[in-house]
Amino acid sequence: MWGKEKTRDEEVVAAPVAATTRQPAAASKPIETTIGPNTHVKGEIQGDGSLRVEGVVEGNITTTGNLVITESAKVLAEIKAANVSVAGAVKGNIHANRVEVLATGRVWGDMTVKVMLTNEGAYVSGQIIMPKDVKPPQLEVESPKPAAPTPAPASK
Repeated sequence: MWGKEKTRDEEVVAAPVAATTRQPAAASKPIETTIGPNTHVKGEIQGDGSLRVEGVVEGNITTTGNLVITESAKVLAEIKAANVSVAGAVKGNIHANRVEVLATGRVWGDMTVKVMLTNEGAYVSGQIIMPKDVKPPQLEVESPKPAAPTPAPASK
C-alpha cells in the first residue's frame, strides 16, 4: 500500500460521478405543464396532469396530478393536488395526499394532508390537519377499587 509502486493494472480509476440533487417525490410523474420563471398567472388553473411552477401564480390551483413549486416560485393560491413539493413560497391552504416542504420551502397556510414531510430549514406557519381515523393515546383512569370489607371483631 505505502511505498509500493502500483502497476497500471492495479490502479483504480474512479468513474466520474455526476452531481446529484435529491428530486422531490412529487416529480415522479412526468411534468406536463410548466409555468416559467418570467410568467405571472392570475386566475384559476385546473388540470389532470402534473404542473411545475417556476414563476408567480395568484388564484386557485386544482390538479389531479402532482404540483412542484420550485425555489423561484411564489404562489398565492388555494391548492388541491395529489402530491405537492414546495421549494419556493406558498401563501394559501393546501389539500393533498402528500406534501413535502423542502429546505428552501416556505408555507403560510393550513395543510390538509395524509402524509407530511419537512426538511431541515423548511418554514411552515399554519395548521397541519391529517384526516385519519387515528385516535390519540388516552390515559386509562383507574377506577377506585371498592374497599375490602373489614372483618367484624369476633365476639367472646
